Amino acid sequence: MNEAADQIFATLKQSSQSGTPLYLQLRKSIEDAVNRGLIGPGDALPSERDIASKADISRVTVRKAVQDLVKGGILVQRHGSGTFVAPRMERVEQSLSRLTSFTEDMARRGMAVRSAWLDRGLYAPSPDEMMVLGLSSNELVARVARLRIANDTPLAIERAALSASVLPDPAGIGSSLYVALETTGHRPVRAVQRISAANLGDDDARLLEVPPGIAGLHIERISYLASGKVIEFTRSIYRGDAYDFVAELRLSGPGEEGRP
Repeated sequence: MNEAADQIFATLKQSSQSGTPLYLQLRKSIEDAVNRGLIGPGDALPSERDIASKADISRVTVRKAVQDLVKGGILVQRHGSGTFVAPRMERVEQSLSRLTSFTEDMARRGMAVRSAWLDRGLYAPSPDEMMVLGLSSNELVARVARLRIANDTPLAIERAALSASVLPDPAGIGSSLYVALETTGHRPVRAVQRISAANLGDDDARLLEVPPGIAGLHIERISYLASGKVIEFTRSIYRGDAYDFVAELRLSGPGEEGRP
């Protein structure tokens, strides 16, 4: 870190915010320095000992401030290497009015897309899968789970379930599930999505390369064929710091249902 950035620690000695806990003052100083560009993505912070010395505070105070910033996604800690300013995440805006695949959506943005397969196989259906997909207990469900990555940044974990009669060979899917379904005439034409807030668990956070407990988006989607038959049941986790979902709303016209 350069001399100007070092001042974020030294100025705490002269801080007049006597009523504010020191760890909150330090947390704000570091966050302000990141926002002002005094320290940038990938820059390493001094050690706890050095920060404590520069700011004339205890290492316990430093540790609490740093841990708060790691939980907030401002900093990242790498075992054996130290603490660094987290990479800046370019947010992705996705419309809720169009049913597209992740591959198609990212391609339109000119982003390089790839997937890391987490699971592709046939299983006995869970009660939820039986209910949503209309399966009996003696039928099989095809599960497809992928880590979706754009421009080398993991953005989402998608876990899709379909009847094995529709997808008898999950291992044969290429880069896009919807392309595979289209070739057999089973590409969905509409879907209902439910979006809710979720704090990421250890396993999902590790895959998405974010701190455990950070805010994410849980999306449950049920997709339909033109006939009205359910074709896909997907439960996904998206990074909360990377995605904005946008919906266009229209005021109902005269005589239309739902008019206020």
